[in-house]
Amino acid sequence: MASEYLPTDVDGLGRLALLIDSFYNRPDPKMLGEIRLQEARFGLSPVDRSRLQWEVQKGEEAERKRKPLTPKTDPHPADPRGVLGVVK
Repeated sequence: MASEYLPTDVDGLGRLALLIDSFYNRPDPKMLGEIRLQEARFGLSPVDRSRLQWEVQKGEEAERKRKPLTPKTDPHPADPRGVLGVVK
């Protein structure tokens, strides 16, 4: 699903990662609602993908249609998110 995200989604995905990290460091049931809303926004469950009308394609068809990944050549050294990337 990473190919469905736009560069403008990176900030929201980063905030979601921070929320989840914060929840695991200091569990607070109030955070779960916000995490659930943000997960839905980014299609992180089958129901959410259906609502967003995303389809998961299988096998060779998905590989053929997948856009080639463009690796970052020079991530900002002060930004710890520079080590994050798409896992194939």
